[in-house]
Amino acid sequence: MMLQPQAIALTAFGVVMAFAAFEDFRRLVIPNLLPILLVVMWPVYFAAAPSFYGALAAIGCALAVFLVGAVLFARGYLGGGDVKLLSAATLWAGPAGTPELLMLTGVLGGALALFLLAPFGGHLVMAARALLGQPMLDAGHGRTTAVPYGVAIAGAALIVTLHPYFG
Repeated sequence: MMLQPQAIALTAFGVVMAFAAFEDFRRLVIPNLLPILLVVMWPVYFAAAPSFYGALAAIGCALAVFLVGAVLFARGYLGGGDVKLLSAATLWAGPAGTPELLMLTGVLGGALALFLLAPFGGHLVMAARALLGQPMLDAGHGRTTAVPYGVAIAGAALIVTLHPYFG
């Protein structure tokens, strides 16, 4: 049995996204290495169906998401790690999957924020962070609850990118 490079890249994508979600939940930090790994692995994934137009379109979508994300970061609405992770996920989703990725990220992020605003949700998260040995985190910007938006980004990216292979 021979392993396919695209299968290896997709598996690595899933592992990196899961680790990004875990780290963002645990520390509200997405290490820079994770989006870098996603960008470096993307050509292996893309090589299975090479198209110059497709590559340029995916890069263009990722660049557009990064630029809008940079503005949102400058205004304090998103973290820098979230912007980088979402941009890398957009590269993998490609132009056809980018709208679905952005919509699903918004829906999952909103659901996560509502969950964290509920008293039981906030207590559950504090207990989980305590079990992981993490100190309580200050939300900053006048908010009472910090939202690990990388969890929503990773969830949406996994659904959008892996769905065609399981559907």
